[in-house]
Amino acid sequence: MILTERAWVSKWRTYVKLHLNTRTDQKNFTAHGTGYVTVSGQRFEHSIVVTPEQVFSDWQPQGFDGLNETHFVYLLAMKPEIVLLGTGAQQRFPHPRLYQQLTTAGIGVESMDTPAACRTYNILMGEDRKVIAAILL
Repeated sequence: MILTERAWVSKWRTYVKLHLNTRTDQKNFTAHGTGYVTVSGQRFEHSIVVTPEQVFSDWQPQGFDGLNETHFVYLLAMKPEIVLLGTGAQQRFPHPRLYQQLTTAGIGVESMDTPAACRTYNILMGEDRKVIAAILL
């Protein structure tokens, strides 16, 4: 069970509306910490790709500095609307040539630290967006 939120601001107040997501078959981040993430209760200590339908543990980059074009081509085959790249404890930005095929295909790529990528993925997934999270560990 996941709670998703939508926020809006009026002139005097900020409102947050929570929505109960009862689709328990979707993969979501349930925890994260130094050197690991947990997806639907399963702990991972290596780089992974998460879609609402499954976790791919065969994504092979060895950290941020090990990223190359083939790692992003791997994501292209999944045909997402947006890719959230979790870059670890700090937000880092890969060179645009690495993910050029994704942007040419109209797929958004957002780099953020891993905790932010996990939270953002859960929100977008709860809105039934075609999102994937590529998490570097």
